[in-house]
Amino acid sequence: MSATEPVSPTTGTRRPRTVADRLGLPALRGHGLFVTGNLIDSVGNGMLLPLGLLYFTDVQGLPLAQVGAAMTAGQALALPVTFLAGRLMDRVGPRRVVVWANVLSAVGFALFLLARAPWHIAAVYVLVQAGINMYFTAQRTLITHVTRAGERRAWFAFTGSLRNVGLAAGSAAAAGALTVFGNGSLRWMIAVDAATYLLAAACFAALPTTPPEPDAAPPGAPVARADHTRRYFLLVAVNLPYVLAQAVLAVLVAVYTTRALGLPASAASMLFVINTAIVSACSTVVTAHVAPKEPRRAVAVGYLILTVGMAVFALPALPRAAATAWVALIAAITLFSVAEILLGPALSELSVSLTPQAAGGFTQGLYQFSWAVGMVAAPALFTLLLEAGPLYPWGAEAAACLIGALAAPALRPANRHRRRNQN
Repeated sequence: MSATEPVSPTTGTRRPRTVADRLGLPALRGHGLFVTGNLIDSVGNGMLLPLGLLYFTDVQGLPLAQVGAAMTAGQALALPVTFLAGRLMDRVGPRRVVVWANVLSAVGFALFLLARAPWHIAAVYVLVQAGINMYFTAQRTLITHVTRAGERRAWFAFTGSLRNVGLAAGSAAAAGALTVFGNGSLRWMIAVDAATYLLAAACFAALPTTPPEPDAAPPGAPVARADHTRRYFLLVAVNLPYVLAQAVLAVLVAVYTTRALGLPASAASMLFVINTAIVSACSTVVTAHVAPKEPRRAVAVGYLILTVGMAVFALPALPRAAATAWVALIAAITLFSVAEILLGPALSELSVSLTPQAAGGFTQGLYQFSWAVGMVAAPALFTLLLEAGPLYPWGAEAAACLIGALAAPALRPANRHRRRNQN
């Protein structure tokens, strides 16, 4: 047998490579409920999250400025939920938190139908965003409870790919309904969306889980704990440029392409489709066969590619470079997508493995808090920079990504660092 053939986790013998091995897929047998729950949750997100503003303005007839302010207020008020979810996860485990998160999102979306005033909108968005924050606080740790340690990055890549597929399917279903039935279809879409979250909750509730073995306590515990805390705070800081980059597609690209470059509104949608297609199709293959095996190195390479991508996004805004717009944007979104494939699974793996307590409630709450804060801050930050000039947001994000690339080599997992010192 070839030395490159995979080893069976049950028998320890080599087995022929399968199509799943070539695609970089983890072993999916026995994980049907987990896969289905992740997919349904993503479909629900894709179906309605982008349309909340449209529903409250066009269907409920509320002023745009009031709706936007209420949505932002509700999302901001839900920020502390990441830490509350972390504490809850330590008490009852990640599976129950994921179940309750989906139930909370279902209730929040269902209450859209009763919201008639700005304070109602703020209240329902507290519920929806609280459910989202709870879900992502516990979801990474849940992966460590349902998969083997050696497959975790493959699972992070696969669930990321699955999420893109679900988001695209939900967005396509919503777009089709709006095209055929008009904005009035938003009411029954809300009911369907709430039902999808309840279905996802049922899948996760029936999921069997096995907590991984805890890491042994290191010698010199007080010193080690301080070092682990500093190391994890560094990871949170390194994650922030990626969080802001993820907000680029939702916040910046549409305004930049239409107002700064004079392109049609469909340009942003096309770039989103390209990004979704690349990430969905290539995440597992690239993670398994191309990405550096050490997650910190994958993070460094991903940020370097993302730095270049941000520069290419800015290229058409330079004097006498408008003719390069389409070529530059397609090249930029391709670089962006490759960087996302490298960064997403690697940062998620580090979030549960960097320190002995990385998968615990406090650290996962802290890590998810960086996501929540970044997503709340991104609209104001990027629009402010874009008002100053079309090059500023891309330059600022490129600088942040370059700093992330330079800091990434310090993200050596604590257990490996300890073994090296003991040798």
